[in-house]
Amino acid sequence: MTEPLDPQAILDRNRRAWDRLVARDDGFTRPADDQACRDGLRTVDPLGWLGDDLRGKRVLCLAAGGGRQGPIYASAGGIVTVVDLSPAMLERDRQVALERRLDLRTVETSMDDLGMFDVGEFDVVIHPVATCYLPDIAAVYRQVARVLRSGGIYVSQHKTPTSLQTAIAPSERGYLLEEPYYRTGPLPEVAGSRLREEGCLEFLHRWEELIGGLCRAGFVIEDLVEPCHAKAEDPIGSFGHRARFVAPYVRIKARRTGVEGGTERRSLWIPS
Repeated sequence: MTEPLDPQAILDRNRRAWDRLVARDDGFTRPADDQACRDGLRTVDPLGWLGDDLRGKRVLCLAAGGGRQGPIYASAGGIVTVVDLSPAMLERDRQVALERRLDLRTVETSMDDLGMFDVGEFDVVIHPVATCYLPDIAAVYRQVARVLRSGGIYVSQHKTPTSLQTAIAPSERGYLLEEPYYRTGPLPEVAGSRLREEGCLEFLHRWEELIGGLCRAGFVIEDLVEPCHAKAEDPIGSFGHRARFVAPYVRIKARRTGVEGGTERRSLWIPS
């Protein structure tokens, strides 16, 4: 029997999937090590988008459980709140915080449901790859815009639409586009791939949704990079080989303008 794809069913499915990934100690669920916490911002912000000092900044690590993002930002001096859908992922954050004597708050909720936070509560929102797990990215952006103060920074990373369209394994003709760009519903499931999380429901977001959606939610984009994972020496079919042809991720720095809905009212001045 097919599971109904109402919003709650999607959340429940992905929560269970991430809890299972934690139980298997999947790579994306492994906590930060000593070196990562010592290096702090250099580990998570190699381009210096956040400056060189997070002390006293209110940081929301969104959909970022697993004991890595939150502890690293807390080690760098941030006042950190970690939000995640998976209780097992949040438990890893609590364990790391206890072991490292870090002050870190955890909240179990979906990334598109941040009503427990005040308007403008955070100075920085950090959002690792996660928007693919919800069909409506605009709802996520609206929530981030509400809880981020005017002038605050939103750093998000996403799976590129081309990567989600492209076959995981190569054919004789290379890596082929298999999924339509204008598609609805979850992507077909895959197993055993670093590019996709086994058991999760994932959705493709077009560039107009990823970039245009940020602008419409009241953000100005200040920078955009495609982290390079290409490895010329890696074997055909590997993650590094595929990344030579298809960029798997995009990382975006955006700033909250303080203008609702991405529009601004200007008075018209006419010289006499």
